[in-house]
Amino acid sequence: MEEKKVKVLIKEEDVKRRIKELGEEITKDYQGKKPLLISILKGGGFFLADLARSVKLDITIDYISASSYGHETESSGNVRILKDLAQPIDGKDVILVEDIIDTGYTLKAIYDMLKIRNPHSIEICVLLDKPSRRKVEVPVRYKGFEIPDLFVVGFGIDFAEQYRNLPYVGYIE
Repeated sequence: MEEKKVKVLIKEEDVKRRIKELGEEITKDYQGKKPLLISILKGGGFFLADLARSVKLDITIDYISASSYGHETESSGNVRILKDLAQPIDGKDVILVEDIIDTGYTLKAIYDMLKIRNPHSIEICVLLDKPSRRKVEVPVRYKGFEIPDLFVVGFGIDFAEQYRNLPYVGYIE
């Protein structure tokens, strides 16, 4: 891994602090409920792990996997579901957890697919929001950071399956 190509955008301590704040916000908003946190793999898994530890409620977790990037730096807009949920979401309070929203294609496709499965509620929580690249609108309730139009990596976000394990959010020049 050639880390020298990666510049720090958001420091590790800032990422961790913001995730803790998001967890506290979700805890407050979902008092008396048992939300189901659904991570979009692979990148969202890193964010979900820290977020789940910050939510002080009885939660359940599931995973879904989709792709619109492959090994490219631009979304193709063609979203493929690679792994579906292991449990039904009918009547549940769902929080869809994603590492980054860029064009919005992947998140919108998954959100729309889950919405027709009759959850009691469905909200979206993203670590990073890149609004300058948005092609479709998605109702994001919880946002970690708004970022400029850079190709970011780290904290679960990859480039061709590399850089996910960086403890901070960086960008490739």
